Amino acid sequence: MTQKNFAITGVGGYIAPRHLRAIRDTGNRLVAAVDPKDSVGILDQYSFGVRFFTEVERFDRYLEKLRRGPESDRVQYLTVCSPNYLHDAHCRLGLRVGADVICEKPLVINPWNIDPLRELEEETGHRIYTVLQLRVHPKLIELREKLLAERLTKPHDVVLTYITSRGSWYDVSWKGSPDKSGGIPTNIGIHFFDLLVWLFGGVQSQSVHLSQSRKMAGQIALERANVKWFLSVDSADLPFVPEPGGRATFRSITVDGTEIEFSEGFTDLHTVVYKGVLDGKGFGLDDVRPSIELAYKMRSAAIEAPGADAHPKLRG
Repeated sequence: MTQKNFAITGVGGYIAPRHLRAIRDTGNRLVAAVDPKDSVGILDQYSFGVRFFTEVERFDRYLEKLRRGPESDRVQYLTVCSPNYLHDAHCRLGLRVGADVICEKPLVINPWNIDPLRELEEETGHRIYTVLQLRVHPKLIELREKLLAERLTKPHDVVLTYITSRGSWYDVSWKGSPDKSGGIPTNIGIHFFDLLVWLFGGVQSQSVHLSQSRKMAGQIALERANVKWFLSVDSADLPFVPEPGGRATFRSITVDGTEIEFSEGFTDLHTVVYKGVLDGKGFGLDDVRPSIELAYKMRSAAIEAPGADAHPKLRG
């Protein structure tokens, strides 16, 4: 496979190292990066020749210059790791400079931003791909094949619990602003909601039983499952006492009382996603739409009193 040129937005952020490794491990080359923060010494672990910008306008201008130059210098892929509220703008930037785009989750915060991106795909002839890494986890692929092959007599009973501790910095940063992050369901829950729809079919109905800045809970009726979900960034919700620098995340999905074990195997999932994109098998706008729409409805839903369908965390 011919080596591709990549550029990246948000290279100073939390998730960017996974993308940098994926670019390298798929045999490709990073040529340009942008981030308003200049603490990006990590770039030297991959190349000393990456052009770095702190202003997206100058980054844009540089990519356009490359587009008009020799084919060997042009950027074929733009990786988007910037804050959530900038994803659609940076996806448009990538398409307009002649690149395909690989965008970190969530692709967009609001579902109405998807259709304009599709129109721009059609105009430019380039594609936007998103990172739905749980869909390439071997154990989850195996589970999906098993679920699709079964003869279902009643919906599965699914319980999703995801608690990932965040300090007070979280509330001060863009992640603590629903307008910029999409709030708890979009920022930390979107890949789990995508997984559930992928495993159990489309959304029939949903309700929200708890909605706070640091935690949310509710219920989703899918085609083949009823789901009780709880998401939190509050360390007090953990079933153990966390220690800074140690274990501070609890992730659990049960199906009919049986735990789905997929705590291992996360290390290289971004690389697997990149390989799929490069092979023409990436996840596009249609794949991501159901989870984006679901998370949006959760954010805007009226709070309902929890009943028998409530997550165990709400039942004490």
